[in-house]
Amino acid sequence: MPRQARLDTPGALHHIMVRGINRSQIFDDDEDRSRFLTRLGENILKTHSSLYAWVLMETHVHLLVRSGPQGISALMRKLLTWYAQYYNRRHRRTGHLFENRYKSILCEEENYLLALVRHIHLNPIRAKLVKTMGELDLYPWTGHRAIIGKDEYPWMDRAYILGQFAGTKGKAIRAYHRFVQDGLAEGRRPELTGGGLIRSQGGWSQVLALRSKGEKELSDERILGSGEFVEQILQEAEERQLRQMKLRRKGKSIGDIIQEECGRRKVSEQELRKGSRRALVSEVRAAIAYRSKEELGISGAEIARQLGVSTSSINRVLGRMGPLPTE
Repeated sequence: MPRQARLDTPGALHHIMVRGINRSQIFDDDEDRSRFLTRLGENILKTHSSLYAWVLMETHVHLLVRSGPQGISALMRKLLTWYAQYYNRRHRRTGHLFENRYKSILCEEENYLLALVRHIHLNPIRAKLVKTMGELDLYPWTGHRAIIGKDEYPWMDRAYILGQFAGTKGKAIRAYHRFVQDGLAEGRRPELTGGGLIRSQGGWSQVLALRSKGEKELSDERILGSGEFVEQILQEAEERQLRQMKLRRKGKSIGDIIQEECGRRKVSEQELRKGSRRALVSEVRAAIAYRSKEELGISGAEIARQLGVSTSSINRVLGRMGPLPTE
């Protein structure tokens, strides 16, 4: 069965899992981990994303991210491409470092935000890298230390998590710490590493209970949440795809958008494609990039090719932009 397209909704909460190919090691030492974290932080800020929880294990990484305007693909593609090249160069290896496709589960925030923060930050204890909460408080390769104030990462949104527990920092930190410690008794929660009905309901027993009552609930392996939440996400994704498909079927192309925006702003297409940095030309280029992605679903790489600039420059433009004003 062909795999489903990733649900990359801007502004949504995503549990992201990255694994080494064939479960191979992706960090050899603290230098590797530090370089990965530095680049992760840079990309979080550049893409206007929010990072709430993270852990670096020997063979895999967990991230809990609210995606920025470009979605999570811009964040993860650049991060993983850069790190794989760095790792291979430093350790004199060749070939793929990561599994071909990182796993991303779109999550219902109301029911799963704090459970996921706890689940991710308890990974070192479950893997027996540390034994106690006291040792976890000192462990440098999770976001837990930042939330309790023992590390500072300007690219991590600890305030948002602490705000879920109390209005003052001290009380919030103590409440968060107790919450994480209470999670030790829960053991592993496989539903938090994926989507689908079984995971969203908390296991087969809950699914069977629903079925015995004749109740049905919509599910999707790419989503962790209630049936109502799943339905809402799928409806939004379908509406966006149908809107883009209708425009493409009518013959709408990026060429049309280029003509429209250049004509409206009185900028020549030749100047546009020659990489001019004139302020007005940059504005036109940004408007074309945004409309091409939103209206037609065109990738950043294709937009860049049509405009004669680099993909990274288009991704930066898209990351800075919110919704365009209607005229």
